[in-house]
Amino acid sequence: MRVFYEDWQMECCGTPFRVGDEVSWTLVAYDAEDVPQERGYGAEAWVENHGGPDEATAGRVHAIELVRQEYLVHTDPRALERVGRALEPAAEPPRLVVLPSPYRREPVAGAHTLEAVGTCPKWFGKEEPGRDRGPHRIRRTTGALVTLEVPDGNPGDLR
Repeated sequence: MRVFYEDWQMECCGTPFRVGDEVSWTLVAYDAEDVPQERGYGAEAWVENHGGPDEATAGRVHAIELVRQEYLVHTDPRALERVGRALEPAAEPPRLVVLPSPYRREPVAGAHTLEAVGTCPKWFGKEEPGRDRGPHRIRRTTGALVTLEVPDGNPGDLR
């Protein structure tokens, strides 16, 4: 079965794994609403590290592919100026300043690539938006698409 392991799930609470490793994960099945929105990149389920004491699915990792998604980035020039002003050195002692991101990322439908790897990383590289004011494109590694061999081809109970 194919399983999507999101970058933030791994970075937060995951343990890196290799092709050939035995793993045990709590899996959540993708539903019909996820398919048109291209969630999961063709996977049947995704790994959930933040659920309760649910049943885990055990299996052997047969393949790992890093998913790199292309995004169209829109920049709010006024928010970008506020961030620039907040970063300027001030005569006053620094204080906490919370500002919204000046960037809105929108996934480009069908614009993702898969890269076969032998090990899933703990940390995923992320191309950050530049300071371009106009729309521009970036690529971000959003997670790993894992082919998981489960006993008898039965993934057990998916949530």
